[in-house]
Parts: sequence; structure tokens; C-alpha cells
Amino acid sequence: MKKLITPLILVGLLAATACSENNPEQADTGPTTLKVARDPGLDKGALAAFDERVAQFEKANPTIDVQPQEYNWTATTFTAQLAGGTLPDVYTVPFTDGRGLIERKQVADISGLVSSLPYGAKFSPNVAKSGQGEDGKMWAVPIAAYGQALHYNRTLFKQAGLDPDKPPATWDEVRSAAQQIAEKTGKAGYAQLTSDNTGGWILTTLDYAFGGRAEKIDGDKASAEIDTPQMAEVLQLLKDMRWTDNSMGANFLYDWGSINQAFAAGQIGMYVSGGGNYGSLFTQNALKPADYGVTVVPLKDSPDAGVLGGGTLATVSAKANEATKAAAVKWIDFYYLKKLIDKDSAVLDAKTTAASKQPVGAPQLPVFDKATYDESLTWVKDYVNVPLAQMAPYTDKMFDQPLVTEPSRSTQEVYKVLDPVVQTVLTKKDADIADLLKKADAEAQALLDRN
Repeated sequence: MKKLITPLILVGLLAATACSENNPEQADTGPTTLKVARDPGLDKGALAAFDERVAQFEKANPTIDVQPQEYNWTATTFTAQLAGGTLPDVYTVPFTDGRGLIERKQVADISGLVSSLPYGAKFSPNVAKSGQGEDGKMWAVPIAAYGQALHYNRTLFKQAGLDPDKPPATWDEVRSAAQQIAEKTGKAGYAQLTSDNTGGWILTTLDYAFGGRAEKIDGDKASAEIDTPQMAEVLQLLKDMRWTDNSMGANFLYDWGSINQAFAAGQIGMYVSGGGNYGSLFTQNALKPADYGVTVVPLKDSPDAGVLGGGTLATVSAKANEATKAAAVKWIDFYYLKKLIDKDSAVLDAKTTAASKQPVGAPQLPVFDKATYDESLTWVKDYVNVPLAQMAPYTDKMFDQPLVTEPSRSTQEVYKVLDPVVQTVLTKKDADIADLLKKADAEAQALLDRN
């Protein structure tokens, strides 16, 4: 609880903050309540680490009262929360949502405050554009970036007679390993996300890995690229693994949360998701570190094959007043950004996190530049507590793979169109892939034309 200030003084303080949009130092002169997003379902250690960071922030900013609010972005709930005005003051969204929210002015313009940060102009250009409006100003702040990865359970690999230090490097090897895991352990050798837009997300990931693209941009014109040989090849692979090999288990309605839960519980041998997923698996799903392995997504022998890359933006509610916006940028700076670029902040964050037995050192892609990222790893090396050797198949190669950004137009809407395509292939043995892709392509094109 913050100490009370008399109404007369409060009026003066709020008047001062109202004219300080571009100066977060001046803005921090009055009591401001700031609601910030916190992942739901965190274990006790993760909660303790978060609360300690809040305490550190409030000590440094005594007139800001931080109130955590459980929040996790999902396609279906986010739309309702945004419309209902129930989001916290600071919340996160995927890169794919940034431009649309900015164009519709559904997030606050914090560009002046962000540009005043010491490193406001140092973001990686490819990362920065996800949070920029058409005028080039940064309304949303990139806080994390990733390339997709193939996560695998080392224990199930051993039980199946596979070498966990030599994970699959081709899709033929993925298929073979999945079949062996299913036959030897009775678990799903490979599982696929299919629900809440994640089916489209991962189908697009595999499409990229096979050399395809989900859309083509020519000036202002966006064309759907769904009915393609690459997409058909991906779906045929999934169909063969499901119906010929019987290596994909019995659940074909996984979303991000449920597949993480099943994987951490040892029910899944392999699945594709973001490369930085270890933290969520550990803090929200009680993953056993000894079980965990991760490697790069296998790429087909095609000049266009690449790895889908994405990330997370920190945004501020469009309802926020000037004092709240200033406090919000202070929080984004303190909690998300400084640890990526400032040694003292990186060490404090790592020390606090490690003290609560939470993961430090999980792989990610640079928000700024690779040199800064590499240097930051040396700052926190004494606090790293994740199984780095088990992550080497990913970290040794993740910077060598060509990174391809997600489709930029109507992204989540197109992903939603693709969800039932994957579901149908996995639940109907006689699914007509060609017909499914033809209809999905037409539906996606209609969305692109309308938006």
C-alpha cells in the first residue's frame, strides 16, 4: 500500500503529469496505480520471483503502485477482453497483432516515451517493425523474439531406443522417431497443435520448413498461398503419421496450453512450438528438466525453406491516461527490456529469478543485436540453471537457419481458417487434402481482400 496524499496536493501532481508524455522521469510525481500482466498458473517459485521484481520496481518508483493481473493471450479470449475493456494497463500480444491494434488505435501511443529510452533506437530492425505504425513510430515494444523449434522428450527417446543427443534432423527422421516412440512407449510420438489459431500457426511453420509461404505481398495486394504443393505435402505427412503409422496419439484438439501440459507430463514425444518455450513448460507445467530436449525445426532441401519467426510485444491500454502511460513504459523498461541490454539489470533479474529456482538462460533470439545478446549471456552465466547441454541441438544451429517472418496480413484470421483443415486431416481418414486446401485458400483470400 502506498501512503496517502491530500487531495489538494494530488490535483497539482496530476496536473504536472498531464504535460509530461515524452518524459517518464517528470511523469513519476504522483501516485499511480498500474495493472500489469502476469502469467496465470505460475508455481510458487515463479510467483515469488515476480513479486520480488515488483517490490524492486516499487522501491525505485515509490509513487507507482503495481497491481498484477493474471493474463495470457489467446486468440478467442483476447478479442473479448479487448472489447470488454478488461485487459490490464500493460499486457502482451504476439507480433502478428501489433500492426492491426496500432492501425485501429486499440493500444496507447507510447512512441514518445519509448523513443526517450536510452536504447529506444537500438532495436533490431526486423523486430522493431512489428511494433511500429505506418509512420515508423513504436507504439508497442518488442520484448522477446523466437524461432520455431522441435521440442522432444529425452526420457521417451531413451525408452524407445533413440539417442536423445541426436534428435531428428529431417522430416523422414521425425516420422521414423515418432513411430518408434509410439510403438515402444504407447505415448504419442509426435503431436500437432490444431486449436485456437495454433493449428494455422504450426501448419504455416511446417509450410515454411517445406519451402512454402502462406501469403504473397505485391504492393498493397495480398494473395493467399495456401493451395500449394508444399502445404499439401505437409498435410500428407501428417495424414500418414496419423493414419498409417498411428504415431500421433488420440488428442487432435490441442491448443498451446494443453499441448504444453501434455508434453510436460510425458505424454508426447515431439511437437513444434516457439523455441523459447522452456520457461512456460517449467513454471506453468512442472516440466522435469531431465526430460527436456530441443532442436531446430528440420528444413527440406529447398532454397525457400525457412524457420517461422515471431515474438511478443508489450502494449499499453488505449484507456491509459498520461500518468499511467508513463508508469507503464517505466515498467516495460524495468521488467522486460533493461535485462536484455544493461549488465546490472541483467544480473539483478537473473539473481532474483534463480533465487526462486526459476529458469535462467533459456534460448531466445535477440531483440536488439546478436552481439548484445551474446554479451548478456556472459553477464548472467553464474546464474544459469537450465540444462544448456540438452538445448545445444537448438542453440548451436538456431542462428544458422534462415528466419522468415509470419504472414503480415490478417494473420490470426487466416490461422483460424487453417485450424479445421488440420483437424479434419487428423480426424477423418478419407479427408480430401486437395479439396480442403482449395476451400481454405478461397476463404483466406476473401479475408485478405476484405481487410
